[in-house]
Amino acid sequence: MFGKRSSAQGASSAAVPAPAAKAIARTMETRAPQPSRQPEPQVSVERVHSEDYYQTKGMIFGALIEAIDLTQLSKLDAESAREEIRDIINEIISLKNLVMSIAEQEELLADICNDVLGYGPLEPLLARDDISDIMVNGAGRTFIEVAGKIQLTGIRFRDNQQLMNICQRIVSQVGRRVDESSPICDARLPDGSRVNVIAPPLAIDGPTLTIRKFKKDKLTLDQLVRFGAISPEGAEILKIIGKVRCNIVISGGTGSGKTTLLNCLTNYIEHDERVITCEEVFELKVPLPDVVSMQTRQANLEGTGEIALRRLVKEALRMRPDRIIVGEVRQEEALDLLIALNSGLPGMCSIHANSAREAIVKLCTLPLLAGENVGHAFVVPTVASCIDIVVHTAKDGTGHRRVREVVAVPGRVGRPGPAGPACARRRAVTWGRCSACCSAWAACWSGAPAPARRGRRPAAGSG
Repeated sequence: MFGKRSSAQGASSAAVPAPAAKAIARTMETRAPQPSRQPEPQVSVERVHSEDYYQTKGMIFGALIEAIDLTQLSKLDAESAREEIRDIINEIISLKNLVMSIAEQEELLADICNDVLGYGPLEPLLARDDISDIMVNGAGRTFIEVAGKIQLTGIRFRDNQQLMNICQRIVSQVGRRVDESSPICDARLPDGSRVNVIAPPLAIDGPTLTIRKFKKDKLTLDQLVRFGAISPEGAEILKIIGKVRCNIVISGGTGSGKTTLLNCLTNYIEHDERVITCEEVFELKVPLPDVVSMQTRQANLEGTGEIALRRLVKEALRMRPDRIIVGEVRQEEALDLLIALNSGLPGMCSIHANSAREAIVKLCTLPLLAGENVGHAFVVPTVASCIDIVVHTAKDGTGHRRVREVVAVPGRVGRPGPAGPACARRRAVTWGRCSACCSAWAACWSGAPAPARRGRRPAAGSG
């Protein structure tokens, strides 16, 4: 089937001296595990290889490419293709008189199979469920985040070209490309993990690959309570908030758990609702039967065909939604989202901010990017009347992610101060259409009786 194998055998008959093979075998040493500040999760032991190992691996890989028929290989299923590659590599090792133990040979076989069929050196990291982020800074340095702490690994690529090929393999699965003409690309893995690629010439030390992994099992608020990310009373409040069709903003910094919390809240949406999600990269997993998920599209080589997030928000309004969810608000799409929420459509979104107050200030600023005809006189009252709840998450110095604030936004606009619009005051809570969740908020978080209702009146049938 792989007819080129015989010709490769004759071309690869030169033997490697035995001392060189023994030097390669000596590189299979393990690094002692580093002491961890936290007992869980345990960081697995990683292997560190020398230059001789990578040279031998490159030599065998080159002989494999010459011997194998990639067209026929692509027609096989993953397991059959892996077995065929293993047979050819065993023949190459035998012809070159390489002396290796069974364990060393199995490791080399696994590495080369991952290079041909998978994502190369990334495969062991992708298989670990305790890793939340994988950061590749060129071919020689790979970092991971475990339990909120960044660690340097012994993983390395053969060269920058191999890393670039793996990046191209990842983004091509979602119909995108990355090269010198389009050096920035956002994509996702088949399991939903988010991928960002920055290629040269923008990245000076070689391609930069960042993968935000998501747990295979979707987290729930009850699990967040067990992890200490939120109190039991706070979790009950968020469950009520998700059910009563409030307009919710989840704020926080990078990696603070905004998307995780947004996914948790979708568990409490009624099953008869039609939900439309708009994202730059698919991350949300809404457990409902009637869900439409939309993703932005980058421009093509000619610079045309781009579909921005703002366009998706507009189109979502024409799809008869019961609720709209925007993965992350960054630019002028905030204006279209506010207009949608102001028309009676409940929704959720996430935004980067340092606190709940700053999230409201940012929501009052981003719509101004839509054009000169949009001013604070329109934006601030719209934010005050649209946004009901702001939930702020943060990651502390130990790497733990926690819900820091659950804030009810007043339905009025006071005198603006130096810190921004007065609609972001935490203590001046106005009890509006989300009166049920706000009453629970007062009882659980402050311990004081709920204040008298002020400001906007609750909508008919609410509470």
